Amino acid sequence: MRKKFDEELRHLNNLLLEMAMLIENSIKKSISLLDEKDKTLADEVINYEQRIDIYEEIIQKHCLKLFVEQQPAAGDLRRISAALKMITDMERIGDNSRDIAEICMILPDDYETNRFPIIKDMAEATITLVNNAIDSFVNMDIEAAERIDKEDDVVDNYFVMIRDELIDIIKSDFDPAAAIDFIMIAKYLERIADHAVNIAQWVIFSIKG
Repeated sequence: MRKKFDEELRHLNNLLLEMAMLIENSIKKSISLLDEKDKTLADEVINYEQRIDIYEEIIQKHCLKLFVEQQPAAGDLRRISAALKMITDMERIGDNSRDIAEICMILPDDYETNRFPIIKDMAEATITLVNNAIDSFVNMDIEAAERIDKEDDVVDNYFVMIRDELIDIIKSDFDPAAAIDFIMIAKYLERIADHAVNIAQWVIFSIKG
């Protein structure tokens, strides 16, 4: 029985990793729309969001199956419960990526992304944060999970830097409408990072209780 249960837990980990890969690609593709408005690419982000929703449902059913058939206790129970909570945050990350893509597609046609590269740095930091949070669950690495909160400070600092830089460039000749769009993109990235922090907190719960 234990061998079968361990196999089911490995399958759960694989599902979470597959969902995490969709999330990573969704964020990357949504941010890449800053370089070029590409309807096909925007549609891909929407498709990713839909597939993430499907994975959420699949993982929910798998976890409920484990509850019913295996009746897990102690650490196993916490681990499966944490997975159920995590996928809610992961699904919302997919939603936020779609929101970013939608904003990118309505940016003014004459905006200059190369004047504002820091937002891509923020996106990279956010993706790293999400990946680290998921990895901490798969590896049951409490030290990595506990570092996520401090790593989130990096993303928060990027948001402050972007806000301050936007204030300065609005005073010059930067399109105020584009500035608002950029601050919204940064805000969605900050929210994604917050979801990563939530995931890490559930990892800590699954290990410590």
